Amino acid sequence: MKKVVITQSNYIPWKGFFDSVNLADEFVFYDDMQFTKRDWRNRNQIKTKDGVKWLTVPVDVKGKYYQKIKDTKISDAGWAQNHWETIVHNYSKAEYFKEYKDIFSELYLARKYEFISDVNYTFTKAICGLLGIDKKIRLSEEFDLLEDRTERLISICEKLGATDYYSGPAAKTYMDEGKFENKNIKVHYFDYSGYPEYRQLHGEFTHAVSIIDLIFNEGPDAKKFMKTFK
Repeated sequence: MKKVVITQSNYIPWKGFFDSVNLADEFVFYDDMQFTKRDWRNRNQIKTKDGVKWLTVPVDVKGKYYQKIKDTKISDAGWAQNHWETIVHNYSKAEYFKEYKDIFSELYLARKYEFISDVNYTFTKAICGLLGIDKKIRLSEEFDLLEDRTERLISICEKLGATDYYSGPAAKTYMDEGKFENKNIKVHYFDYSGYPEYRQLHGEFTHAVSIIDLIFNEGPDAKKFMKTFK
C-alpha cells in the first residue's frame, strides 16, 4: 500500500493540510495548476484581538493570462517584515511563542523569496520539521504532465507507484473515480470534521486558521490536536 497526496501549495496552511502531508507516503505540490486569486496559495488567516485577519503575500497576476502557481512572482519585498510584525504583535503572549520565535523569524526575515511557491515550499518543510513529519515532498514539475486534469493526477500516482490517492472533500464534485479504479488506484477523501479544540488566544475558538496558531499555543503538544498522529 502506498498513499499519495497531490495538492496545490498553500501559504502557512492550516492543520488539515499538515495532516494530509503526514498521512501520505509521498506528497506532491501541484503548482503547475493555474494561480487563482483570493485563494489559499498566497494568503491565510490568523487570530487577532480584533478577530480573524488575513495575511496576504502580494503577487503579480497578469489578468486573464494563464499563469501557473510556480510562475507567480512576489510583487512587494516588504511583505515578510509586515507579516512577521503582525504575528509578533498577536502571538507574543502565546505560551510557546518564545520557543519557536527564532525559527519563524529566520523564515520571514533572513531569506529572500522570488516566487510564492518558494515561500510555500520553504515554510511547509520547516513546519513539517517542527511537527516531526518526515515525508518526501515532490514538485509536479518533476513529472511529465498530461492535458486532462484527471489523467495528470493518475499519471503522477502511477509514476510514484500509488495504490491509494487522497484528496480534499471538494474534489468529489469533479473527480472521475472510475479512471483511478481502472488503474487499480483507490480514491479517498479527507474528513476535516471533528478536530478537538485547543488553547487559543483572542476570543471565540476557530479551527480555520494557520497551523502557526496551534504551534504557538500548544507547542510540542500540537500533534495531539491533529488527526494523523497516533
